[in-house]
Amino acid sequence: MNRKWKRIFAMLICSLMMFPLASCKSSNTLQDGYYTAKAQDYSHGWREFVTIMVQDGEIVAAEYNAENASGFIKSWDNAYMRNMLSVTGTYPNAYTRYYSSQLLGTKGTVQIQALTGATQSYNRFQKLIAAVIEQAKKGDSTTIVVAA
Repeated sequence: MNRKWKRIFAMLICSLMMFPLASCKSSNTLQDGYYTAKAQDYSHGWREFVTIMVQDGEIVAAEYNAENASGFIKSWDNAYMRNMLSVTGTYPNAYTRYYSSQLLGTKGTVQIQALTGATQSYNRFQKLIAAVIEQAKKGDSTTIVVAA
């Protein structure tokens, strides 16, 4: 075999060896895009949701919040905030931002500690984020509804 054919053959073998590595993605890899999960039911008049944005397999933006039947966002409700703060020591704008921020820069695996006074929301957040991470692994941007 002459040098030219040996070189072509070597390049072909190298290309074939690299192809499976480049084309196969781990089932744990988050696919780029936007993903949303929302609670199936309203709790105390609010239905919680999580939306994440994945870029290069990493969560770069996250929102956790709740809305009422008219679409009003819970963390904007000042009366609710004042009431909850005086009773529990926290309020929606604080705990939703805290929980969301813990996701940033991760590839979908993170241990988040519950905030005192927002334990029920933490439990629902855990269910929602698990569902939205599964959607991101599949690359399915359909909004998923979760029994929370």
